[in-house]
Amino acid sequence: MRVKLITLEEHYLNVDIATASAPAAAELSPDFATAYDPANGYSYSPTREVLMDLGEGRIADMDRYGITMQVLSCLSAQQLPVNVAKELVKKSNDLLFRAVRAHPQRFAAFAALPTALPDVAAAELDRSINELGFVGTMINGRTQGDFLDAPRFDPILRKAAEVKVPIYLHPAVPPRETTDSNYAGLEPLVVARFQSSAWGWHQETAVHFLHMVLNGVFDRYPELQIILGHWGEMIPFYLDRLDEALPQRMTKLGRTIGQYVRENMYITPSGMFSQAQLQYCVETVGVDRILYSVDYPFIGNEGAVSFLEQANLSEASKEKIAHGNTEDLLRL
Repeated sequence: MRVKLITLEEHYLNVDIATASAPAAAELSPDFATAYDPANGYSYSPTREVLMDLGEGRIADMDRYGITMQVLSCLSAQQLPVNVAKELVKKSNDLLFRAVRAHPQRFAAFAALPTALPDVAAAELDRSINELGFVGTMINGRTQGDFLDAPRFDPILRKAAEVKVPIYLHPAVPPRETTDSNYAGLEPLVVARFQSSAWGWHQETAVHFLHMVLNGVFDRYPELQIILGHWGEMIPFYLDRLDEALPQRMTKLGRTIGQYVRENMYITPSGMFSQAQLQYCVETVGVDRILYSVDYPFIGNEGAVSFLEQANLSEASKEKIAHGNTEDLLRL
C-alpha cells in the first residue's frame, strides 16, 4: 500500500506563546519541563529545534517516511494570559499561514484560538477559516479550569458550527486539584508523566468531550464535529457502559451517547500504532469515523506507513483512513 497519507495532529512550537504560557503551565505541572527534557532520553521529548521547524527539515522527514501532508497546529494557547492572548495567537496563525502558503501541497493548518477571550476567539476562528484558508481549530484542554461547554465559550462553538469546521480537542494537563487527588504522592517525574502522557491527559480529554455531550452541546449544534486523538481518548472502549449507565430518560438528551460519538466525533491514533486498538475502533465507531495522525514530532513518522500497510483492512478502508475521510471532513 502506497497511498496518499494525511496526518492531522502534527505540532509546532511558537516560542512566544510557550514563554507567555510558562507560568500557568508550571503551576499545573512543576516538573513537566524536566520530565520531557530531550536530554533525559525519555519518550515524547523532541528538541525545540525540531518543534519549531516549519520548512525543509520537516518536509524532508515527511518525504523520508511517506507522509504526503501534515495539518499543522500550534501547541497550547489555552494557558495564555488575557492581556497578550489576542496578539500572540494572531501572530502564530499568521506564521502558520505563511508556512502553508510556502508549501500548499504539503501543509494545511488548524487555527490556534485565544479561548480566554471567547468573542475574540470566535472572530479569530472566522478570520483563520475565511481569510487564511485554515481547515479547523485545535483547542488544548480547559481554559481557566472550564470545559468548552461552559456558557461563556458558546461564541466559539457557534462559530465552528457556522463555518463548518471541526474542533480538534487535544489533551492538556488537568487542573491542579485533579493532579493533587489523582496523581500526587509519587516521585516528581512519575507524577509529571502520570498526570500527562501516561494517563491524565487522556482521561481529562475523555471527560471534556463527555461533558460537552451531557451538557447538550450537540443538541444545540448537531452538525458540530470534534476530533479526538489517541483512539478517541478511551471513549470507544466504554461506549456500551456509558449508554447503560446514562440512558436518555436520565440525560434528557436527543440521542444516546453512542450516537453522539458516532455522529459528532472523529478519532485518530496519534501515533499509538496498535493493531488491536485499530480493529476495536473500526468495529465500534466505524471506519468512516477514523482519521490519521502521527503526533509528530512527539512521535516519529517512521511507523506511519507500515502500520496501515499491515492492518487487517480492505484497501478501500485503508485509503479512507489514510486520506479520504480527512479530505471529506476538512474539504482538502
